[in-house]
Amino acid sequence: MRDFKVIGLMSGSSLDGLDIAYVNFSHDNKTWFFQIVEAGNVPYSDYWKEQLNMAFNKDKEELKELDKEYGRYLGTITKRFIEKYDMEPKLIASHGHTIFHRPEEGFTLQIGDGQEIANATGIMTINDFRTEDVEKGGQGAPLVPIGDRHLFAEYPICLNIGGIANVSYETDNKRIAYDICMANQLLNYLAGKLGYDYDNNGKFARQGNVNQELLNIMNDNPYYSQDAPKSLGREFFENVQHKLIDDSTLSVNDLLATATEHIAIQISNSTNHLESGKMLITGGGAKNHYLIERIKALSKHEIVIPETLIIDYKEALIFAFLAALKMEGKINVLSSVTGASSDSSSGKIWMPK
Repeated sequence: MRDFKVIGLMSGSSLDGLDIAYVNFSHDNKTWFFQIVEAGNVPYSDYWKEQLNMAFNKDKEELKELDKEYGRYLGTITKRFIEKYDMEPKLIASHGHTIFHRPEEGFTLQIGDGQEIANATGIMTINDFRTEDVEKGGQGAPLVPIGDRHLFAEYPICLNIGGIANVSYETDNKRIAYDICMANQLLNYLAGKLGYDYDNNGKFARQGNVNQELLNIMNDNPYYSQDAPKSLGREFFENVQHKLIDDSTLSVNDLLATATEHIAIQISNSTNHLESGKMLITGGGAKNHYLIERIKALSKHEIVIPETLIIDYKEALIFAFLAALKMEGKINVLSSVTGASSDSSSGKIWMPK
């Protein structure tokens, strides 16, 4: 039985902070097992929210500097986490924070310099899990499905509702997965208009009314009729939904109600063609009671909301798993998911200096 003690770092597009999970993996050449030993979320300061949010508009040199600064920040936070819990991880896996994701143009960028993380912690670090797949013509996303296959196989459908909602399932002995639609990134933007970081439990959305005209416009976007593999980035929000929302004369509550219905419809459209079964829902959206109610109303599947540890830290857990697979020389990115020319054992390895 091989053991791997790995720290996984995840920063999602909803900017709710850095998720850290210390995970012990083991496997017997057939089955992988995991235990999340410790986990936590470090909310971003106003400074880091602004830096990460505005990075989309920075030039090349500014991004280089931010990449290193953010890497040092990740390393410092991780070192404190290790010291707090007196841990002895052998490896750190960092997703980084996505600034650009344009696979159709052949590039994707997640900042958070791996060398800086390794230097700050004194621990081998693996990051940049997406680039190799994009270079092979793939979407570089989603990456979580390899973990769904090996760690959550008891659920036929795995749905994650973070900044972007994505789905993963097995069909014809192949793993299929793709980004469904913008989710918390859209809802949080609207909640910000009311002075909140997010719409707690969908409270404001519940008070609003769905506007059918706007709902139809949102649902008619050609992305939704495209076949997988496909993926979304902030570009979709900026280019498609941002102006649509800002130009609307609807109340924010009505906008939230309409956006929530849009998300629930797209999720049901993406999963109701599958055989009825259990659908695991994780990510921050799993805590949005109103959104979950609407998904349940439109879905034919049995909705499973797991324990909070899995809801909050599944992505950090699976990026830690990607690093464990990389160290084993095993496939960690599936071409059946991304559309790349071949599977990959992806990620860049950085040793402390």
